[in-house]
Formats: sequence, C-alpha cells, structure tokens
Amino acid sequence: MKRSGFSNQGGSRSGGNGPSSPNSPRPPREGGRPGASTPRGQGERPRAQEARADGAPRAEGRAEGRGEPRGGAKKPAAPKATPKPGMLYGQHPVVAAWTNPERRCKALLATPAGLELMTEAFAQAKAAGLARPEPTIVEREALDRLLPAGAVHQGLVLDASPLPELDIADVARACGETDMVVVLDQVTDPHNVGAILRSAAAFGAKAVIVQDRHAPEVTGVLAKTASGALEVVPLVRVTNLSRALTELQDGGFFCVGLAESGPKPLHALDFPGRVAVVMGSEGDGLRRLTMERCDALAHLPTQPPIGSLNVSNAAAVALYEVARRR
Repeated sequence: MKRSGFSNQGGSRSGGNGPSSPNSPRPPREGGRPGASTPRGQGERPRAQEARADGAPRAEGRAEGRGEPRGGAKKPAAPKATPKPGMLYGQHPVVAAWTNPERRCKALLATPAGLELMTEAFAQAKAAGLARPEPTIVEREALDRLLPAGAVHQGLVLDASPLPELDIADVARACGETDMVVVLDQVTDPHNVGAILRSAAAFGAKAVIVQDRHAPEVTGVLAKTASGALEVVPLVRVTNLSRALTELQDGGFFCVGLAESGPKPLHALDFPGRVAVVMGSEGDGLRRLTMERCDALAHLPTQPPIGSLNVSNAAAVALYEVARRR
C-alpha cells in the first residue's frame, strides 16, 4: 500500500561447618542467646545451607524466614520489554507495511496462525516485485516477550525501517487544489495520533503534521491504533508549528483552527480550495500563537451536558465535514 500522492517517500555450597560427629556437641554460635550453655539440637544444618521453601539453599546474608536482603532492600524487578521504534505488530499495520514499496522490511516473526493472515499480502508483494525477507516461525510467547504487556500482536511482528521523512514543501507539491491536511498542536498521546491518522486516511486527508518536540514517536502502539493508515497518510514532523502554518498558507491552504471559542460552527464556514484542519491538545486546546496563525477559528456544535469530544473524535467529525463539502 503506497501513501497517497507521495512518491518519496548455584547449586548449594559445600561447608565444613557441620558437626564433626553425632556424639560431639557443637559449640554455640556466636551471638547466641545470652546465658545459653547447651548447643541446639544435634544434626541441625548450618545456617548457610538452610533450604528455602522451593528446595534451593538459602543464601548467606539474608534474614531467616525471609527472601529479602537484610535492611529491607528488595530484589530489582525484571526489566520490561522496550520495543524498537521499527517494531510493528498486528495484522493491519504489518500487512500494510509489507505491501508498501516505501518500506524496507528486515524481519518478520510470525506464529503459524499469523502467517495465515499474511497470505494475500505475500502474493501482493511478490506480484509487485518487492524484496521481502523469509518469515521466521516462532511461538506466541516469544512475541509476547518482545512487546509491551497486553499488546495485541495477532501472531505478527515486523521489524521495518522508518518511512522517508517529508516536509511541508513535499505536502504542498503532492496536494491537489481541493485537498486537505491535519495539523496537530501538541497532541502527545500515541493512541490519539494513531486514531487521527486512521480518520485522515478514511476521509482523504493527505498528511498529518505534528510538532516534533511535542508529538509521540512512531512506535508499534501508534501504528497499531492507526490500523495501517501510517502507510497511506504521511506523518510529517516539523520544528516550528507556526512557521509550518505560514508555509501551508503560502502553499494555498486555508487554515481553520478547531476551538470552543471559535465564533462560528465548522459547517458555517466556507472552505476555499485547500484546507488545513488544526487541532489542539485535549488539556489546553490550541495555543495562542497557533490560533493567531489560523485564517479562521470554528467550533463543533456539541451540546450539554457533554460539551467536548476527545481530540481524535473531534478530528473525525471535522474531517468528515470538510470532505462532505469537497
């Protein structure tokens, strides 16, 4: 699947501390009870050899009856999996990346059930002459260990190189006279960005533009939420969002910001030519400078008691309204 309009794109220790013979009493241990004059029961194992509940020897330096070191310190927790940014998982993201000519795929790990989900993608990539690695069959547990807890991988994990980076000039060249793009002002949740990418693909937006310092990395979580849209709609990262809006305006885009303070509902605006729909973060909305850079501000006609929408839902509504009038 090609992005629309873009061609560039150890064992127990042996001890010598045991009793020397069954009839020779062992001297009391140092630090025993004051006044104790007789040893403990004959045949008692040395402390360093005491067995734990699981049968393994108890390590020296630990308090009796506890599995923690003296002083209350706890054993460090096992590190969690930290997937590489290029690790994509799940049927839709993996299929879309596998069939995208702009993707370089390095390794595909799949369960037998996961391979069945790739049948059509294998045929499509082969027909297109795409160089793809041989899949590696693994157990589901091996994929679970690679990914964050709870990741729904459907038996598929793909290690792929990042997509080519684009800039505003690339977007302007690829867009037609009535195309639209989405601009996100500090939307940092990867689930929201992924969902907005999916809506952008569904309603024909040509790019989603984010500020690099205030946007999530392209991870498997984002790609999974986008459900394959990452291969269709470019995620364009810019350094300065205000400058990017100016560049879009210079390229013929009408920039409309979605804000509760917008004087008109979105459906009451005229959209001449190209349109950039500008969305703010859930907590703060659009920043002041971003609002000042927009050509117009508008709101969605929501009603009490629910006066606002999640940013990804609001983006879907706004994109539908713009697409409906093209």
